Parts: sequence; C-alpha cells; structure tokens
Amino acid sequence: MTALWLAFLNSWRGIVHGARTERAIRLELVLLILGLPVALLLGGSLWVRVALLASLLLMLAAEFLNTAIEKLCDHLHPGRHARIGIVKDLASAGAFLTQAIAALVWAAALIDRF
Repeated sequence: MTALWLAFLNSWRGIVHGARTERAIRLELVLLILGLPVALLLGGSLWVRVALLASLLLMLAAEFLNTAIEKLCDHLHPGRHARIGIVKDLASAGAFLTQAIAALVWAAALIDRF
C-alpha cells in the first residue's frame, strides 16, 4: 500500500508541476474540468459519458508525455539539433492525434444526442 501511495504522490507532483509550468497542460486541464459536467449532461448512456471523459483524459496524458519528451530532449541537447527536432515533432504529432480522437468522440456524441 505504501508503494501505491508513493506512486500517487509522484504522479500528483507531476500534475502540479505541469499545471504550473506548461500552458498546453493548463488549457487541457481546463477542458477536462469544463468537460466533466458537460459529459455528464451530454452523454445519453454510461458508456458515452465514459468515452467523453476518457477522450479528455487521453488527450491530457498525451500532453504530459509530449512535455516530458520535450523536457528530456532539451536537457540532453539544449542547442538546436535536427534529429532532436524530429523527436519533438513526433511527440507533438502524438499529442495532436489524441486531440483529434477527443474531437471525434465529442462530435459523435453531439451528433448522436441532437
């Protein structure tokens, strides 16, 4: 149980640090906070609500991973480097694709509801 608690604390510190230092993470946290009540109202069934919330959580998780990759790249190679730029672009593309997934899920829920 102690290991689980310590793992949670590590994750919480990461969430707090990301929220304090990264604009994209703050934006996606706001979307999650605003999306929670909207998902509960918009979702006609439990599974639609779960999909709406899961899409926002997935998007936020990808943004955290993208940020971690960028920070690690900057630490390992602070200067401008073409191959590091490609790594950053790939991580950014992953974050973008999760945003597209979230948009697709929310659009489908809106179309289904109305």
